[in-house]
Amino acid sequence: MPERGLKHVAVLTILRSGDEMLLLRRTKADALQGKYVPIGGHVDPYEAPRQAAIREVREETGLAIEEIAFRGVLVETSPTEYNWVTFVYSADVERFPPPPCPEGVLEWVDEERLPTLPTPETDAHIYALVAREQPFVLNAEFDGDVRMVLLEEELGGETLVDARPG
Repeated sequence: MPERGLKHVAVLTILRSGDEMLLLRRTKADALQGKYVPIGGHVDPYEAPRQAAIREVREETGLAIEEIAFRGVLVETSPTEYNWVTFVYSADVERFPPPPCPEGVLEWVDEERLPTLPTPETDAHIYALVAREQPFVLNAEFDGDVRMVLLEEELGGETLVDARPG
């Protein structure tokens, strides 16, 4: 486990086919267990984020893609070990049967269902920005219980969530 406060570097890739997105319902026992998340994972040493996004899509879905679009960056900061810098990409793909995945269950989800699904607190904001094709730098702050207390979009200077006490 990295030293407390050190950032993990990761990628997320939103795969879309029409009005559906391929999401992973995580079954792995971790902070995201039971939540629906885009395809993603850690950036390996000596690997660029774009390369990691392409690799993660191939590893989790079997799909070999080359055309992906960089959308933005999510920075998550907490006083715990939960500290991330995540590069977000998207790709339009032909719908395909989701294969088995060791991280959980891959499912095509209609975008209208997204608000009813358990997702990380940041993801609805990411999906909205990606849908508008708006580049972003999201800064999310979490408390010691890893509850989001602040979400700011740096490029637009907008506060999206402010649940800080006082």
